[in-house]
Amino acid sequence: MPLTREVRTHIRRSPYQAMAATLTMFLTFLVGGVFFLATMASVSILGYFEGKPQVTVFFTPKAGVVEADKLKATLEATGKVSGTHFVSKEDALAIYRQQNQNDPLLLEMVTADILPASLEISANNPQDLSELARVIEGSEGVDEVVYQRDVVDSLLSWTNAIRLVGGILALLLVLDSLLIIGTVIAMKIALKRDEIEILTLVGASPWTIRAPFILEGGFYGLVGAGSASLLLSALLIWLRPYLYAFLSSIPALKTLLSSAVASEFLIAVAVFLAGNVLIGFCLGALGSSIAIRRYLK
Repeated sequence: MPLTREVRTHIRRSPYQAMAATLTMFLTFLVGGVFFLATMASVSILGYFEGKPQVTVFFTPKAGVVEADKLKATLEATGKVSGTHFVSKEDALAIYRQQNQNDPLLLEMVTADILPASLEISANNPQDLSELARVIEGSEGVDEVVYQRDVVDSLLSWTNAIRLVGGILALLLVLDSLLIIGTVIAMKIALKRDEIEILTLVGASPWTIRAPFILEGGFYGLVGAGSASLLLSALLIWLRPYLYAFLSSIPALKTLLSSAVASEFLIAVAVFLAGNVLIGFCLGALGSSIAIRRYLK
């Protein structure tokens, strides 16, 4: 009897057990997929904010390039700065005019002389912001220090929380899936004990006896993971315009979400779907293998 036909026979003989195993795998990959996507989005957002200037130093009216160069050299000597950008009074005026180009009255009231020069600084690690701020505050010509530590720290906390909660839930669901599939396969082995003994007596190889059970467990994982991944993929495609409107300020996500449905975005969805299906099949086969080693000597 071909393996696929034997697997179908196993499933037809115990449909409720098959439904329980498949549903467990579905929930495992549904929850795991949600937390995986949330973690990837959080990491992209965090990387975006970490790459932007996190500290802005405003100088006194009499300070300028000389003071900025001294401060830049001092900060680079700490080894904790990834980049700096000096904004002169003229540059600040150009930025101000760009931001207020629709309000002529505001443009007439502001000149370069009343705008401070500034130095934008990016740190290698957001945890170094406090130390860098202390170095900056004691430097010559510094009038005010503004840094985005609260924003970065909040995003870092959210990302770590998502990873922790998602990892724990995914691990618990994986263990639950292995136990349920192992229990189902163990019951199938018990029901077919006589048939297995006959096959052993007539010289059937161990693979011939075990393969249908392994493929059955893999089938549960494949269907459960595939169904969950199809649901998540459909939601991603449907929500793509809304996600683009919400996350378009993040370059990496903007590039992905703004792509045509048939290009990069659809390819990413297909990779996500294929990866989950493969992992689901392997997970189901692993649960079956555990039960086989335990109950089929």
